[in-house]
Amino acid sequence: MRPRLAPPALAVCALLAADALGQNSLTIAQAVEEALQNYPSIRVTQEQMNAAAAGIRLAQTAYLPRVDGIAQVNRATRNTFYGLLLPQSVIPGVDGVPANNFGSVWDSGAGVLVTWEPFDFGLRAANVAAATAERERARAAVNRTEFDVAVATADVFLTVVAAQQTEEAARVVVESWQTLLRIIHARVAAELRPGADEARVQAELAQAQIQLAQAGQAVALARAALAQFVGDSQAQLNPVADRLVGEQPAEVAERPENVPFDFAAHPAALEENAAIAQAQSQLQALERTYKPQFVVQGLAAARGTAMLTDGARLGGVNGLAPTVENYSLGLTVTFPAMDRFALREREAMQKANIRSGQAQVQTIARELEAQFNQAVASLNGARRIAQSTPIAVSSARAALQQASARYQSGLAPIDDVAQAQRLLAQAQINDALARLSVWRDRLQVETARGNIQPFLAEASQ
Repeated sequence: MRPRLAPPALAVCALLAADALGQNSLTIAQAVEEALQNYPSIRVTQEQMNAAAAGIRLAQTAYLPRVDGIAQVNRATRNTFYGLLLPQSVIPGVDGVPANNFGSVWDSGAGVLVTWEPFDFGLRAANVAAATAERERARAAVNRTEFDVAVATADVFLTVVAAQQTEEAARVVVESWQTLLRIIHARVAAELRPGADEARVQAELAQAQIQLAQAGQAVALARAALAQFVGDSQAQLNPVADRLVGEQPAEVAERPENVPFDFAAHPAALEENAAIAQAQSQLQALERTYKPQFVVQGLAAARGTAMLTDGARLGGVNGLAPTVENYSLGLTVTFPAMDRFALREREAMQKANIRSGQAQVQTIARELEAQFNQAVASLNGARRIAQSTPIAVSSARAALQQASARYQSGLAPIDDVAQAQRLLAQAQINDALARLSVWRDRLQVETARGNIQPFLAEASQ
């Protein structure tokens, strides 16, 4: 086990203090889980998937017959004349004999029209298939959004841990300079050392305190970013990082010997493939649109009026109830002959969209493969760095001890102690961040592969 910045006892005390303050101790896996439950963008895509599922049911309703019913009662004049009126929706048609007076009568009517398309050359099935493909695309979008949120949350969690380690190292440096200042102050007071040494240490202490404040600022910013994902106040977050700062993840070898890479399983590739499948389904529906439409219609209707054929009117309640019935059953065939030109261009647009999506899949494949290779190379380099940083810490600690001993013996100036102290602080920070870099690069490897669950399971042990 490599040397840690804080002893285990201090870590335990920190956890107990965090519990006392009401903070939530979170592992990286727990942070990701809370983000998946709380982050709004996931709910957005989930509702879009629900809307797409409703679209399937809407497309299936096209198989049902259409039933229209109507009932009407009115009192109106019956003035009419011979002649032509172009189609419009304002002036009503009137049945009766030519007349021009303002006498009115009661009229009534009721009827039911049933319309059904017995066969459609596969159009309704194609529309249902297109709606199903839209739902699958929405589901793929949900999975991709969840994956993006999980990756972002894990990355921010590592950023918080890195900021905390930097802050802890800066705090240790401040405490070291404070201890050295007390020693030198006593020696300056006893006139064993010049006052310039005390001033130098005070300057170094002030610089260390500035670095500690900057590190605390970085911790607060990182916590705020993490709180955005998990939905808690940043004051209530307490990332648990013992595993992350204490050990390296398991070895990951170079591709393709032990880590096969398959871009097709990545959520981004799955979403793009789902979009292509949706476009292909829509194209199939378009191809079945240019066809004759066969509609079977059944009608039952009745009308009543108080107007006689000779122009006389019946009084009282005559005409309020339908008294004359009609029924009909027929087949109507329509064919949109001129729609072919517009449909041809719409099909061309859809085919272009499909080709564009296929090219996008190839682009995603190359980008993911490059990202994977870069992540593996970075991971291997981070491992080698993490193997060297403990040696640097040990050497810097020994150099500080020697410089302090030489200074106390009067054989070295205070500058040697200051330089050795800065080297030790930097070495400790580099050692902690080197291990986190290994974990971060491991996260990037799993991100490129499209599944970070192995990383989360290992990091949360």
